[in-house]
Amino acid sequence: MTTSGDELALLINPSAGRGRGARAGRRAEHRLMAAGLTVRTLAGRDVREAADLARESVEDGVRALVVVGGDGMVHLGLQAVAGTGVPFGVIPAGTGNDFARALGLPLRDPDAAAGVVAAGQLREVDLGRTEGQWFAGVVAAGFDAKVNDRVNRMRWPKGPRRYDLATFAELGVFRPIPYHLELDGEVLDLEAMLVAVGNIPSYGGGLRITPGAELDDGVFDVVVVAPVSRATLVRAFRRVKHGTHTVYPFVTVHRARRVKLDAPGITAYVDGERLGPLPRTFDVVPRAQQVYAPAGGLP
Repeated sequence: MTTSGDELALLINPSAGRGRGARAGRRAEHRLMAAGLTVRTLAGRDVREAADLARESVEDGVRALVVVGGDGMVHLGLQAVAGTGVPFGVIPAGTGNDFARALGLPLRDPDAAAGVVAAGQLREVDLGRTEGQWFAGVVAAGFDAKVNDRVNRMRWPKGPRRYDLATFAELGVFRPIPYHLELDGEVLDLEAMLVAVGNIPSYGGGLRITPGAELDDGVFDVVVVAPVSRATLVRAFRRVKHGTHTVYPFVTVHRARRVKLDAPGITAYVDGERLGPLPRTFDVVPRAQQVYAPAGGLP
């Protein structure tokens, strides 16, 4: 007889990656079952139902929770497993997949990602926490957040081009933001184009905004971009993909375990999700979660 403790919960976001989630979920399910694992496959019709399914499966005592989707699905799953001792796995199938990228998981091969889970190699990673919410990635709280706000208001076009148009539109009106920043108690009052608080190196599908951030070092990397012209900001962002923007003198990098952040009119985003308006306090919780990762450790 199968008990809950023998089952691995596989939670699928069928709409992730424009339909990739459903296909990736089927492939992952087959790979896990072929490895001899008992799989409880779940799919929510919406975010609320998916969150309920994740929480209920953890409360029911499953051996692990594995999500199929992007960073938003990671965020949802972490709310269910963090602090419970239940291991967590990811089958990348979203548009960003930045947490999976930080773990060194195969991003375009659900069978291989499921193989990592089947192999059973666990690593302890840090998580962030703010106002009761757990997060894995990079907090966006500046020009990048304003672009996200604009994208969310746009009905057209669909896909990545929407972000391109929103970025150019925001460049036309953006002004430096006055921030109140506290880093482990050190107070900084300054103007900046953005402040990013990173538990991992990248957001937005590989944009290495906090390139030195590590998942298991017990601190956030905090990148501050000082006021610059629009043309200079564009030049800097062209280097973010490779994480080389930090060579500019107007980009500074700090490290802290606790970050308090305030700025007027700014909504914070993390893991591809809207957190809410500042002010907020962000804390690192070292080694908060066991995750399935490739053998050999984190990249």
